[in-house]
Amino acid sequence: MVLLVVDTQRLITNNKLYQFELFEMRVKELINKARGNGVEVIYVRHDDGEGNELTKGKEGFEIYDGFRPVDGELIFDKNVNSAFRGTGVLEYLRSKEENTIIIVGLQTDYCIDATIKAGFEHGFRMIIPENTNSTFDNQYMSAEQTYKYYNEFIWNRRYAESVPFEKALKLIERENSK
Repeated sequence: MVLLVVDTQRLITNNKLYQFELFEMRVKELINKARGNGVEVIYVRHDDGEGNELTKGKEGFEIYDGFRPVDGELIFDKNVNSAFRGTGVLEYLRSKEENTIIIVGLQTDYCIDATIKAGFEHGFRMIIPENTNSTFDNQYMSAEQTYKYYNEFIWNRRYAESVPFEKALKLIERENSK
């Protein structure tokens, strides 16, 4: 089991996100629980390319301070929505014989959606703890509608397991007892 933290970068990790305070608190708690129980925490950052704010060398590209990696934790960079495409994440997880991914991060309707579906296609058990992904309002749906649409309707029992937050914590604790 690994905890995959996707695109929690300074530029987009802010209080404009749906239920930001709850999202922030829960992601921090999962990261700390994983570290304390020997579950590897892996980070992915999105790079929109030169000329954009979300690109290497810009302040907003770096991981949000509240979720900052510690020494030895891996960071993979990507330039498409899926964390698996061309990043080395897939190869790394295969080399470690990992088959379960707890996924958290941003944004629900972009990179989290693509990564969950790609992870499913690659045969991973994808676990989505409640209120650990978020997004912004868009021209079609509010952030709340988007969150519920993906977490409750699209992903659960199709591509992933949407689980209560406490269940995710217990899964991490059980990993330590193996």
